[in-house]
Amino acid sequence: MEERIARVPACSACADDCPSEGVVVDLAKCVRTDMDGTDICAATDSVLSRHTGCDANITGAILRACAMVCKACGDECERHADMREHCHVCAEVCRCCEQACNQLLGALG
Repeated sequence: MEERIARVPACSACADDCPSEGVVVDLAKCVRTDMDGTDICAATDSVLSRHTGCDANITGAILRACAMVCKACGDECERHADMREHCHVCAEVCRCCEQACNQLLGALG
């Protein structure tokens, strides 16, 4: 799942770049959402990478959380994407990750 792998660095980079824009107050929600996304996606990666089997209920819950945070982060970054390239990249990656999580949820049944 390349989308998950790319997601964490894209959000971390966006969160790091936002304060350098000089309008931190306007981007505070973006930074917070990026950081939430980074944490949730890292946890999702960890759960999905285990080779000892899985609990469909737990896997489903973490995938739903990941899809939710990806949507929120994508929506927030998209608001700033026309003025900030890092937000544009982050929004695109978030959309891909959201879609991947939803596809995995569908495969879980």
